[in-house]
Amino acid sequence: MTNEAKNLGELLKRRRQELNLSLKEAENATSIRIHYLQSVEDGKPENLISPIYSEGFVKQYATYLGLDGEKIIKENPQVFKRGIKQEFDYGIGTLEVRDNPGTSVKWLPNGLWVALIAALVFGGWYLGKFFGIF
Repeated sequence: MTNEAKNLGELLKRRRQELNLSLKEAENATSIRIHYLQSVEDGKPENLISPIYSEGFVKQYATYLGLDGEKIIKENPQVFKRGIKQEFDYGIGTLEVRDNPGTSVKWLPNGLWVALIAALVFGGWYLGKFFGIF
């Protein structure tokens, strides 16, 4: 945890408490999950999805709290510009090869529709000739 991230988190937490808001209220208003808001306030950007999400969450949260989100991002670039180690969990089925749904041509149903329309047109023409309409 960097000192800048901790200071930024404390600033946001103090502001939220001044406004007498709970983390749940902030979550509902910003649509940022509560554990991400908690990570921001604790100064732990490494717990967020990625640096760009970290920046977006802080900007949106600060703006919600009545602070200048853009200014905060510009004043604290070091908080958001560092690499974050991410762990990937591979679940069941993530490595299986899947067909593209658009690769198989559905020719049979289309062919049947074309044949039906052609038969109707031909039948109408034939009946028209038979009854002397054409």
